Amino acid sequence: MTAQDELVFLPLGGLGEIGMNAALYGFGPERRRKWILVDCGMGFASEEHTPGIDVMYPDLSYIVERRKDLLGILITHAHEDHIGALVETWPKLRAPVYATPFAASLIAARKLSEPGAPRIEMREVLPGRRFSLGPFDIEYVPVSHSIPESNALAIRTPHGLVVHTGDWKLDPAPTLGSNTSEAQFRALGEEGVLALVCDSTNVVRDGESPSESEVSATLARIIRESPHRVAVTTFASNVARMRAVAEAAQAAGRDVVVVGRAMDRVAGVAAEIGYLPGLPEFKSPQAYGYLARDKVVALLTGSQGEPRAALARIAADQHPDISLTAGDRVIFSSRTIPGNESEVNAIINALIRKGIDVVTDRHDLVHVSGHPRRDEMRRMYEWTRPRIAIPAHGEDLHLAEHAAFAHAQGVETVVKARNGTLVRVAPGRAEILDHVPAGRLYRDGDIVVPALDRAVPERRKLAFAGIVSIAIAVDKRGEFVGDPAIDQMGLPEKSRSGEPLADIVDDAVVAVLRNLPRGVRRDPDAIEDAVAKAVRGALRNVWGKKPACHVMVLEV
Repeated sequence: MTAQDELVFLPLGGLGEIGMNAALYGFGPERRRKWILVDCGMGFASEEHTPGIDVMYPDLSYIVERRKDLLGILITHAHEDHIGALVETWPKLRAPVYATPFAASLIAARKLSEPGAPRIEMREVLPGRRFSLGPFDIEYVPVSHSIPESNALAIRTPHGLVVHTGDWKLDPAPTLGSNTSEAQFRALGEEGVLALVCDSTNVVRDGESPSESEVSATLARIIRESPHRVAVTTFASNVARMRAVAEAAQAAGRDVVVVGRAMDRVAGVAAEIGYLPGLPEFKSPQAYGYLARDKVVALLTGSQGEPRAALARIAADQHPDISLTAGDRVIFSSRTIPGNESEVNAIINALIRKGIDVVTDRHDLVHVSGHPRRDEMRRMYEWTRPRIAIPAHGEDLHLAEHAAFAHAQGVETVVKARNGTLVRVAPGRAEILDHVPAGRLYRDGDIVVPALDRAVPERRKLAFAGIVSIAIAVDKRGEFVGDPAIDQMGLPEKSRSGEPLADIVDDAVVAVLRNLPRGVRRDPDAIEDAVAKAVRGALRNVWGKKPACHVMVLEV
């Protein structure tokens, strides 16, 4: 270690938002730092704000430019907001990926479902084992969460120990996976924790999170008492919930049908690794129609209102194999991620209109969070006694509440970081050194575009006021040939007074063309500008909105 060596923390995703978790730790002099990347997740896009966008990725260009110094990518657990960007971004990073067997298997299965996916260099890690990456000594520390093999990271460096909690909670009776061990975290506290980078998701909630075993009991009761079909939608990666539903179905004499590619993929990996012992084999969607109404439970993707997921298609009567009718029951065994409320509510309303009984966590204990509430967080701070706290994994509200909470626990220094904040953790007092470029990338169909790409705002504009397309032919003398071809999309049919908007557009185009001087008629750009202004102005006068206007001048 030299006098210029610094330990720095640089989040590129997950601080200021839910999802897209990606955090860098660096060690060394400024120009020769070695880096590790913790997690590489995606976020779900909102159709309302980002029309046509499927998912979002963190912009990792900062570390892409320094990839020769990236020693490894460490995966804390296999939720999509921690692994979902790997397939897309790994070819730009090409660093070995360290993950537990379940996470590694799920990443491998996910690759198989995506044509052209890269061959990612995977290295399996067993919890409790320590290994070194350059100046970093890494230990995976098991924690309780809503997916098997979740881990915190104990990151030891020449400047001290950082505990990166990942996603965690305290659950005295988890139905699957590990407990968060008080003894292990107390031992880290005794060793001396320089900094705690901790989950903020539920810091606004008092008390402790209920246990997963309580949810299992509730699901068993509801399924047992349901007279007809039962469909349960949850996060595909929640294997504990999947097993709870399967055990409840088995006890009620029902078969389980798995619907949705992500759910099927996770179920396959969980069964292969041994997390679904003693359960009958799940049925395919094609078997659904042959099962009696009181002998089936469907496990569905789509708990976040994703328009192409199984539940949305079923609610719209568009699924080829699965249908629900009046008297059936749908259980939302999930929490709606902020930003997805309108999509989820639209599906719930569609189901209710069909006479389907909908059960959510507002009605019964059908979901518990995998993240800690304040009393659980207080115990983590008591166990680890960090000198520095860096709130992570949350929106601005969560991070601000967590910062105040950490101060109240007596933490010496609390750093309020956001995506792109370069924090010096040591030596000296922890402080923000710089702000580096950090943002989002959008997956738009089969391509990935920057968040500032013009496509998304243009789609929002089209959704708000539609478009008018006009084609005009003009000869070399400046004479117009034939009538303009006009088409409009997304406009009302008539004005308030009952006049067709198509006629208003026609009149505006004819009037402006008639009054154009002959010299201007020889300038296609001038024609396009004059026609667009006239059409938008005429429509604004009668409608109050100005649509996009595309004018094409053909010289013949």
